[in-house]
Amino acid sequence: MQKLKLLLVLFISACHTALSFIDGPLPNGGFEKGPKPVQLKGSVVTGKDAIPDWTTSGFVEYIKSGQQQGDMLLVVPEGKYAVRLGNEASIKQKVKLAKGLFYSITFSAARTCAQEEKLNVSVVPTNEKKDWGIIPIQTMYGSNGWESFACGFRADYPEGEIVIHNPGVEEDPACGPLIDSVALKVLNPPRRTRDNLLKNGNFEEGPYMSPRESWGVLIPPHAEDSHGPLPGWIVESLKAVKYVDSDHFAVPEGKRAIELVAGKESAIAQVVITYIGKVYDLTFSVGDANNACEGSMVVEAFAGQDTVQVPYQSKGKGGSVTGKLRFKAVTERTRIRFLSTFYTMKNDNSGSLCGPVIDDVKLLSVRYPNKHP
Repeated sequence: MQKLKLLLVLFISACHTALSFIDGPLPNGGFEKGPKPVQLKGSVVTGKDAIPDWTTSGFVEYIKSGQQQGDMLLVVPEGKYAVRLGNEASIKQKVKLAKGLFYSITFSAARTCAQEEKLNVSVVPTNEKKDWGIIPIQTMYGSNGWESFACGFRADYPEGEIVIHNPGVEEDPACGPLIDSVALKVLNPPRRTRDNLLKNGNFEEGPYMSPRESWGVLIPPHAEDSHGPLPGWIVESLKAVKYVDSDHFAVPEGKRAIELVAGKESAIAQVVITYIGKVYDLTFSVGDANNACEGSMVVEAFAGQDTVQVPYQSKGKGGSVTGKLRFKAVTERTRIRFLSTFYTMKNDNSGSLCGPVIDDVKLLSVRYPNKHP
């Protein structure tokens, strides 16, 4: 019996170790613990293990909020510190994973003086090198220069390294992006139900969102359903879509929704099994996020070859209308797709892109009453 208790304690301890930070910031994910003074040359980190819980390579700077760079004042969104990645520089951290589970990574990034900045994010088995994907960060959707980004992966191994790498080559290595607030979250694959043939139609399942950051999370283009941070959905556009929450935005239903922030270049889709000849109703909410995004908006919804346009006149203060598309399936798989017809910018003089919010997306087969009981 004592042996059984000991094994149980060891099992619980092992599970706690593996799952201890899967739904929140990584250890020192905000970089508030920094190098010792002897491990810094100005703001440049001189030792690869100088930042607690992280390993660095290349030209990495440890930045304090309010630090001056020429005419630029560097601002940190959460806490007092962040890191900056110069040419070919990277930061990485080992994490325990549960094999077979799906995860999302969220982190915040800001451009400094380079224009075409990109980040390479990978999650790889320890001591291996494998690129996961390139995230462009040059398009600005927020008002303060910072954005949060999310990417997803499936754990095929019990331990890996989260690597954030700047592949850029600038004349000035100090022109690289700032990184802050790195977090990890387990994603629960959603299922279709009798009440909704779409997976995750209310967008409640998605990446971690910091309660202290109020600008939402960008899900980059070409994020696939199989490993993307928005389970059930594909971002099949040239630009990102924004994941927003009811703590900081107006959301038509529940806690989470999607903002289509880049016109027709910002689209999401899901492929659903349908029966040829059967009639279906696609319903959804269209609104605004109460984020100073005003003007005439139109969301286009597609179901195979059928489409509907739902107009919404936004005052930038929240609110929503309901859209509906009835269609007859002509194939065994029907692509459901949403996009915003127009580009829209916030009225705060920031030049930031914004757009309509969609939420509460449902697909149901139409059951006609039997005329001959």
